[in-house]
Amino acid sequence: MARANRHHIPGQVWHITHRCHKKEFLLKFEKDRRRWHSWLFKAKKRFGLRVLNYVVTSNHIHLLVVDSGPDVIPNSIQLIAGRTAQEFNLRKDRKGAFWEDRYHATAIERNEHLIRCLVYIDLNMVRAGVVKHPLEWEAGGFNEIQNPPMRYGVIDRQGLHEFCGVPANESFADHHRQWVQDALQNSESKRDNRWTDAIAVGSGYYVEAIKARLGMKAAGRRIERQQDDVCILREEPVPYKAVFDLENEALSLNNCYFWE
Repeated sequence: MARANRHHIPGQVWHITHRCHKKEFLLKFEKDRRRWHSWLFKAKKRFGLRVLNYVVTSNHIHLLVVDSGPDVIPNSIQLIAGRTAQEFNLRKDRKGAFWEDRYHATAIERNEHLIRCLVYIDLNMVRAGVVKHPLEWEAGGFNEIQNPPMRYGVIDRQGLHEFCGVPANESFADHHRQWVQDALQNSESKRDNRWTDAIAVGSGYYVEAIKARLGMKAAGRRIERQQDDVCILREEPVPYKAVFDLENEALSLNNCYFWE
């Protein structure tokens, strides 16, 4: 798995994934998924995090957010992940890591590609075979988009209209419900790791632009064109370190130069 490099590009939509340590089912109880959501709400209020979609599964989370400031996303994830882990460990009298390494962030192009990523997140628990429709899974953004709560909502509905290209005078919920229904009918609920493992997903022009914006951070990363005319900026796999002391740890990718 990639080392989950994180970057800041103002106004960029990022698909974030974060897994529990050793893929353990540390979020299998509803109370823990609710606590994660409550800290997501606090991150929205405290840092101005703009959330477009999310889902909390039993052993990982998906979060679709807009990059609205240099420290908004990392500060938000630090708050959400840190407090969720702290509360869980205190309640269970547990010690040790709760999350696996750092979170991974994939840049997603707006409109068509963002819509596909939005639906991919909605169908997470359908892919897992836990539910037949995302409305059956409470810990996800599908139900909030379809039926906005009076309090403690986190979804940026105006942002969804803007970034998905839906006119303001049309119902986003209607479009959203149809996208999910079409994906279910077309058997598009299979796992697709480009949404979770790549650095960027979109058109060729978009991916080239993201690679240029990232500069040295994207040096050596290759652009691949997929069969359905989608391009990705590939994240090269780097093995996790077995020894974590300074003398033996691997040289950071941030200090490496890649020859094209």
